[in-house]
Amino acid sequence: MKEISLKGQKRAATGKKATKQMRKEGLVPCNLYGEARDENGKPEAMAFAVAATDLRKVIYTPHVYVINLDIDGEHHTAVMKELQFHPTTDAVLHIDFYEINEEKPLTIGIPVHLVGLAQGIRDGGRMNLSIRKIEVTAPFQQIPEQLDVDVTHLLIGKSIKVGDLSYEGLEFATSKEVVVCSIKMTRAASKNAAATEEAAEE
Repeated sequence: MKEISLKGQKRAATGKKATKQMRKEGLVPCNLYGEARDENGKPEAMAFAVAATDLRKVIYTPHVYVINLDIDGEHHTAVMKELQFHPTTDAVLHIDFYEINEEKPLTIGIPVHLVGLAQGIRDGGRMNLSIRKIEVTAPFQQIPEQLDVDVTHLLIGKSIKVGDLSYEGLEFATSKEVVVCSIKMTRAASKNAAATEEAAEE
């Protein structure tokens, strides 16, 4: 996985008023979840903030990054797990980071990369990518930057499901029944098929 560094600052105030002021100052409120637990055994977060301009390079990209966080001099290795956007402006309102534990598997969404020219496309069909990421579980050192899916032999009307895929060292967290991609019939392909049938009959 690609790595990138971000600097943050701890925040003491976490209420609505404080977070609103923070956003006005160009900062994005964040939480970092790790091994820490409160007295009830629930995950305890470290509240911090990162400059919105610094986050662009990790948000508006198809890549998944291991993020080296420097929070007031404290180093943490983490991944982004949940992002909250403004419903109308698409501005980032909040981010949850999860600290990586080298001894524990990590579950994260990895981008799908289709490889090859599908036979169904050659026959006039249209490729439909149903999901852009597949959730996988593995030690973070084994998690790839993308999941290559060979579509060379995919025909019109056929699909590839998560359960059809296999990658060494990775366990799927996404349901095996979820369709990754499929080839849809188009008008042109339908006409070509009809013309071929007519020619065969003659």
